[in-house]
Amino acid sequence: MLHAAKPTTSPDTQPESASTNTSTNASKLIFAPTGGSTDPGHATQYESGELHIEDLFPSPTDQFHKWFTEAVAAKVYQPETVTLATAELPSGRPSARVVFMKELDDKGFVVYSNWETSKKASDVRSNPQAALTFWWREVERQVRVEGYVERLPSLESQVYYDTRIRPSRIGAWASPQSQVLSGREELEGRVKAVEQQFEGQDKIPVPPFWGGLRVVPEIVEFWQGRQSRLHDRLRYTRTEEGWKIERLSP
Repeated sequence: MLHAAKPTTSPDTQPESASTNTSTNASKLIFAPTGGSTDPGHATQYESGELHIEDLFPSPTDQFHKWFTEAVAAKVYQPETVTLATAELPSGRPSARVVFMKELDDKGFVVYSNWETSKKASDVRSNPQAALTFWWREVERQVRVEGYVERLPSLESQVYYDTRIRPSRIGAWASPQSQVLSGREELEGRVKAVEQQFEGQDKIPVPPFWGGLRVVPEIVEFWQGRQSRLHDRLRYTRTEEGWKIERLSP
């Protein structure tokens, strides 16, 4: 009688056992966190809304203004908070940081910073492109923006600069942003020197190296969280004829 040969498996093809999985997972510092989920072991499900093309304004800046207003009404914490991403050339190395969007107009999204010494300034000088990402947890929404950048004129930057409290205006002059300091004392000394420079002056001019940068959008995506990670993603793309809106697969 012939007997079927017992199949053999190599170590590379042998299925992992539960103990192997446990050992592998134990080596990870963080593995599959579930955040504030009420379902133990499973990620939070998004179910607060839906997004349809017919709901959108023709212009992405008008649509953003609508969503931003709704975020404020929903008491989203600091909805102007945004991640600004840039990338230097020729290396292509990206960098990102959290900043505040301070203005929105029909041209685009404006942030303010030091544009002489900061890392983002160096990136923008070699590659005048940027991306923005807003995340509004309370309404389960995300907005992604990609576009080219342009500096605001000093007169326009002065308008916003004048709204800042005096110590923040002094700080803009005093801080060589992103540059190495010998210690906190060096920064405090620079602040003291600038305070003496503008002592008795209510009107402080905007620093020539500081001001607004506008991200002029070429692509804007509005993202509404849905269950099972089947999110609604609607993307505006700038064309010669105007804005084209498409639905993306999640």
